[in-house]
Amino acid sequence: MVYNSVIFLCFFLPLVLVLYYAVPYKFKNYILLAASIFFYAWGETKFVFVMLLSILMNYIFGLAIHKTVFWEPKNTKENTISNKKDSRSSLETKKNIIKKICLWFGLFTNIGILYVFKYFTFTQTTIQRFFGGDYNIVKIALPLGISFYTFQGISYLVDVYREEGTLEKNGRMKSVVQKNPITLALYIAMFPQLLAGPIIRYLDIKDALVSRKINISNLSEGIERFIIGLAKKVILANMIGEVSTSIFASDFSTMKVITAWAGAIAYTLELYFDFSGYSDMAIGLGKMFGFQLMENFNYPYISTSIREFWRRWHISLSTWFRNYLYIPLGGNRKGNVYLNLFIVFLVTGIWHGAAWGFLIWGLWHGLFIILERLFSNMLQKMGRMFSIPLVFRWLYTMFVVVTGWVVFKLVYVSQFAQYFKVMFGFGSHDFKAYDLRFYFSNQAIFFFVIGILACIPWKIIAIKLKFPLFQSDQISLKKLIFKRSIILLLFVFCFVFLINNSFSPFIYFQF
Repeated sequence: MVYNSVIFLCFFLPLVLVLYYAVPYKFKNYILLAASIFFYAWGETKFVFVMLLSILMNYIFGLAIHKTVFWEPKNTKENTISNKKDSRSSLETKKNIIKKICLWFGLFTNIGILYVFKYFTFTQTTIQRFFGGDYNIVKIALPLGISFYTFQGISYLVDVYREEGTLEKNGRMKSVVQKNPITLALYIAMFPQLLAGPIIRYLDIKDALVSRKINISNLSEGIERFIIGLAKKVILANMIGEVSTSIFASDFSTMKVITAWAGAIAYTLELYFDFSGYSDMAIGLGKMFGFQLMENFNYPYISTSIREFWRRWHISLSTWFRNYLYIPLGGNRKGNVYLNLFIVFLVTGIWHGAAWGFLIWGLWHGLFIILERLFSNMLQKMGRMFSIPLVFRWLYTMFVVVTGWVVFKLVYVSQFAQYFKVMFGFGSHDFKAYDLRFYFSNQAIFFFVIGILACIPWKIIAIKLKFPLFQSDQISLKKLIFKRSIILLLFVFCFVFLINNSFSPFIYFQF
């Protein structure tokens, strides 16, 4: 089941909302968890057990880490004698060793499950290709959302490990471990962000899992945010996606340079509206149920550096890698910062998929992150003798991003290498089959232009320019009615597009 389906919009979501708001507060988590499992089982029936196994393993390992942290030896004679011999620091050392073992077992289990379902087939294929061997490759299907809920499980274990407890007013330690399996299951499997994020850190949501504001105001704001995300997906992403799909499906040898660039730019827009649309819908759904999920996008295509791009694109993933990989590696304070960055973007590429193209895409971005850091350090030593105009910095950033998305789209080295030949004028000079206008109908041109304009933060610009309509935070009744009317009209348009267009799943579901 997906958000942009009639079944979800007309049956599942209304029913869940009615039940959720009707039952007493103590039953709301049960309703939401049952709905989440049903939501996942609708399309992934045979893989529900994988998600449930992940929840069970993280619950057990979380308790194991907790028990180790708060464990004290029994006050017997033997232990008393032993304690005289062993210092307090020795006891803490033993506890830390056991705690680390529990954590590493938990991490190994999470990564092991992810590896088997996502990378095992790719590993076999790679070994067979490079080293030969006559054996049948075991093909394993990829469960939806496994990369996302696995990372949330890892987040939980690491947070329990790091934040052994919080100091209460009475001076006692209170562990952040989740002893209620229903609550932990809801954190990992909550359907608003189950299939494609945002990836939520456990510490950021642990309080809301047991106590949150559920009111009509949040419901209303959530519905508005959901409709905006739905429009991004079913109107902009799908319509622009028709152009990119048709171009990338064409014969590259008969393609013009301008057509190749148009296809790359179309995919750049499609991917943004597809994924940010999903994130908006997830954030809106979370708000309907009382959760404040983190923002995942912040106008990434206005970035003037790759570093800035990753502060604006898939924010929850880059934040996760910063907290749970980059900083533990040493960040920019310990070890070799460039090696740390290389590892982070290598893993970022691998996380996105089991193919060489994803790995190359991750390293492509990592390369420019490293080069930007080197260039910045060089300028500081030179006393910043010159600066590059903003427009050139933006053009450079978009060049790296757009060319990177070609690798991301085509995945296979032979395919994107051939496409790049066309983009940069090294392709075949044979007969060119179609002109650019063949791919762009008047309707496609309209949505293409709307898509480009929608990548710009017009509201922020209007506030900076002191446009009267945006100078006050207070919304009058007329403005509210106008806003709600636009949202309602947008929802009607979405339904029209849903009925007329064929089904189009979210791109990030494949990860």
